[in-house]
Amino acid sequence: MKTIVVGYDGTEASDRALERAGDIAAAFGSSVTVTSVSTTMTGAAHGGGSVDPTDSPETHESLLDTATKKLAERGVQAESVLGMGEAAEAIVELAAEREADLIVVGTREPGFFERLFGHSVSGSVQRHAHCDVLIVH
Repeated sequence: MKTIVVGYDGTEASDRALERAGDIAAAFGSSVTVTSVSTTMTGAAHGGGSVDPTDSPETHESLLDTATKKLAERGVQAESVLGMGEAAEAIVELAAEREADLIVVGTREPGFFERLFGHSVSGSVQRHAHCDVLIVH
């Protein structure tokens, strides 16, 4: 296992995913890339459109700093990459670019609308990834 990509958004679920990715990286000597994805306005992701003002890239840069520091405290060096667009798509694309062996994401109990519309980042990642996916509960 050479390369691990971790999706991180600062939630408890993503903290658990980060911890698990750190355990695996330490055991296998894997490189780790942590990503946090800032959403863009609908239809703007491919056209370089505007950033969602409620989900700023600066917030995600701060989350990435936190994540890489947490891994460093455990002796795991990590690269951070700010993603833009739809979270699952950005995570899967980054994993493909890095030729990742594993994607690690957290999951939580879906809310009413997530169940109704079937929107789950972890579920979408596992459906579209071309490598193994570890969904941490």
